[in-house]
Amino acid sequence: MRVIAVIGRSACSVAESAAAEEVGALLAENNVAVVCGGLGGVMEAACRGARSRGGFTIGILPGNDRSSANCWISLPIVTGTGQARNIAVVRSSDAVIAIGGAYGTLSEIAFALDSGIPVVGITTWRLAESDAGPVPIHEAGTPREAVDLALRLAAEKE
Repeated sequence: MRVIAVIGRSACSVAESAAAEEVGALLAENNVAVVCGGLGGVMEAACRGARSRGGFTIGILPGNDRSSANCWISLPIVTGTGQARNIAVVRSSDAVIAIGGAYGTLSEIAFALDSGIPVVGITTWRLAESDAGPVPIHEAGTPREAVDLALRLAAEKE
């Protein structure tokens, strides 16, 4: 089964929540598991969308308490590692969809890019080119475009 990470703020806007919920639903319709940080905001909305379509969701939690996972998580994984769990979120995925985001999202984007995992963004961070070369965050205008692009990039990576 393909696994796509959905990342973003734990306190997000209404628009980000709606986009994340649609992304989760579309991923589930494509038989793709959603992995995330397991908490609220974008993570919760993506999981709610996935579960509404019978999808499977994985929450890689920063703390030691499984009950801290949002109620839409199928499989909570406790780490006790705080934000260091961001590495596990992205490295457990075939591609990443970033929706909005704060610094935790930025760290996940960096871990993904450093690991060669494709990143698709909906109104997320824009990074400048550096000595490492161009920053390949693929921008998407809609949740459907983001899911289609993430699935295509994940398949090309194989």
